[in-house]
Amino acid sequence: MSQATFSVRMDDSLKKEFDNLCSDFGMSMSTAITVFAKAVVRERKIPFEISAQDPFYSEKNLKYLAASLEAYRSGKLTSHELIEVDDE
Repeated sequence: MSQATFSVRMDDSLKKEFDNLCSDFGMSMSTAITVFAKAVVRERKIPFEISAQDPFYSEKNLKYLAASLEAYRSGKLTSHELIEVDDE
């Protein structure tokens, strides 16, 4: 099987930590990346969850939005006057 070169750019401190961890596993970084690539191809997906961590979609905020929508639908909202403030 022929070999190909694959170049990756990453933060220097991340590279050092990754290299040390791979050494603890008894493998090189190249072997670890190959293991990852084989898992992706075999499973046809990234073998771990990737999330955006957007606070808008947090469970707490989604519950708040659902409660607000229910209050809107049931007519339980309170209106307020908009007060403009001059920043002088």
